[in-house]
Amino acid sequence: MQFLASDALARARRVRLVIFDVDGVLTDGRLWYGPGGEELKAFHAFDGHGVKLLRMAGLKTALISGRESAAVTERARELGIEHVVQGADDKRKAYAAMLRRLKLRAAQTAYMGDDVVDLPILMRCGFACAPHEAPEDVRRNAHYIASADAGHGAAREVCEFILEAQSKLERVLARFRR
Repeated sequence: MQFLASDALARARRVRLVIFDVDGVLTDGRLWYGPGGEELKAFHAFDGHGVKLLRMAGLKTALISGRESAAVTERARELGIEHVVQGADDKRKAYAAMLRRLKLRAAQTAYMGDDVVDLPILMRCGFACAPHEAPEDVRRNAHYIASADAGHGAAREVCEFILEAQSKLERVLARFRR
């Protein structure tokens, strides 16, 4: 079930930077380890293409993750996500530094997070989003709760909502209909 705050459209229209947590947002939240201790992650192509659609429409994209992973570095490179912070012990500080560096106000940012460690950003950003399976404390602070599962299209849903709110979705999709 999708949830929209009454001002979700207005908030999404102001977004210039879309930031995602990784585990539990761009993945299903499960942590996989190989026999050598290497961390493995599964990313859904739907979500990745949603990020590409944002970039095609001129929006900036970013990741802020509490964990560090070579798989995240590779996925960000593959998707052209230029602002990546991994190993963020304090996500609020990472977010504030990113805003300063990019000269943006909190109201111009969207953030999608899935757990209580994301609350410091969710409570400050202009458009707070969460997958539907996020804990209640996170859901209470979201302006948009996706109907799709984390790691299975929830991020894509948020991307398309933002693009639709900004009247950019049809323009970027038209590129594929030629």
